Amino acid sequence: MAWFKKEPAAAGKESKVRMPEGLWIKCDGCKEILSKPELEQNLNVCPRCQHHFRLGARARLDSLVDPASFKEFDAGLRSLDPLGFKDQKSYLERLKTARKSTGMEECVLCGTAAIGDFPVSLSVMEFEFMGGSMGSAVGEKVTRAVERAVEAHVPFVAVTCSGGARMQESVLSLMQMAKTSAALGRLAKAGLPYISILTDPTTGGVTASYAMLGDILIAEPKALIGFAGPRVIQDTIRQALPAGFQRSEFLLEHGFVDMIIERKNLRPVLIQLLGYFADTEAAAR
Repeated sequence: MAWFKKEPAAAGKESKVRMPEGLWIKCDGCKEILSKPELEQNLNVCPRCQHHFRLGARARLDSLVDPASFKEFDAGLRSLDPLGFKDQKSYLERLKTARKSTGMEECVLCGTAAIGDFPVSLSVMEFEFMGGSMGSAVGEKVTRAVERAVEAHVPFVAVTCSGGARMQESVLSLMQMAKTSAALGRLAKAGLPYISILTDPTTGGVTASYAMLGDILIAEPKALIGFAGPRVIQDTIRQALPAGFQRSEFLLEHGFVDMIIERKNLRPVLIQLLGYFADTEAAAR
């Protein structure tokens, strides 16, 4: 015999409490459930296991540069569709979707700023825009940012997060590898420093060009950095790959990057490095 009577749910009311969507996220590292506001306040780094989630281009800028110091250049530069490319969707449709979801014309923000009062020219990639892929407009924007550094005689800082060259532009996207590399050659000839910050993932044609040409290569913890993906390499050579292959820690151990810096420490480390280069330049004069 029941000792209670279950009251029927009121008309129009749900029997379960519904939580608003988008407030929680599962950490890929420790599998804990995290609140999104807490995660965003911690620069998209898990406060429990320090797993580094991806960080958008604008949030990345805010975390690195002095407040109100960023001045964007070439904001309206955008890719066209020279090949009339279409797979499941047309290239123009994909570009339209990416622009709407990110509020950006292309997958890279370029401009000038100050970091600890040191003036720099910089470029920062947005992975949510077609996987941070490098097409003609991206290569042109990065090249102009490097040339701007040469003209102003300031360091160049790049933050990369990319799946590689943009297949929808075929050989035109591959040409950007040579174009950006040549611009960095002019930067080096001018005796100006280039600091490259590699985040998860930095792969393909971006890795094979300007991302790995820095005077100092900084990687975030456990970032995937390489040309072809591990699965492609393993299937090609038909051998098991070492544990942690193509992750930041493996690359540091084998001399491919200079340091691994947690996101919260990136700005102070950049300021320290820029100060070192500024002192060196002053001494040379």
